[in-house]
Amino acid sequence: MSLLEVDRINTLYGDSHVLFDLSIRVEEGEVIALLGRNGAGKTTTLRSIMGVLSPRSGEIRLDGRPISGLAPSAIANMGVQLVPEERAIFGGLTVEENLRIAALTAPNAWSFERIYGVFPRLKERRKSLGRTLSGGEQQMLSIARALIRDARIILLDEPFEGLAPLIVRDLVNVAAGLAREGRTMIVVEQNVAAALSFATRVYGLNNGHVVFEGTSAELTANPDLARDFLGVGA
Repeated sequence: MSLLEVDRINTLYGDSHVLFDLSIRVEEGEVIALLGRNGAGKTTTLRSIMGVLSPRSGEIRLDGRPISGLAPSAIANMGVQLVPEERAIFGGLTVEENLRIAALTAPNAWSFERIYGVFPRLKERRKSLGRTLSGGEQQMLSIARALIRDARIILLDEPFEGLAPLIVRDLVNVAAGLAREGRTMIVVEQNVAAALSFATRVYGLNNGHVVFEGTSAELTANPDLARDFLGVGA
């Protein structure tokens, strides 16, 4: 039994059918990259797992227990945390207040010291309001809010989008460190090289269908295959 099983889900936005019998599995300690062109269904997959969207059919299971149809808050309390593309931090609260709110309902919350060990920059900015942070610092805070809840699975939606190369490098190093610690993650990312640098396995999506499943090494070694669903070399 896999930690997370997405079993033939069909998800719609209104009348638009976005995911078609989509199935993926995630083992404990794996890092999965969901890759594909814009509109392939990657973010919809994360939102379906998180309960933000309810699949019309199919089933999503965590530790063998169906979670389809549960509220996002219930799924979060089971250990799944979404780091959304828009970051969604509280701009009027300080870094530390953002973290404190995230930790409130977590049964095994991390200490501030542990979080600051991962993100030393946040310790420097701990009294700063969220809206005064740079884009990279906001992304650090968004990821930190998931970590402080001791998430079993972290869903990262475009974590490197719009960030300077040096910030991307630092965040990739953080993600790689979490992967080495055995943290389970699913990452959606247009920066293919960055995602493949720390992902264990890859699912390639095209028009709501899984068109590739394999290891990062297999995809890197087959650039023609990558072009089929990405439009670019891996």
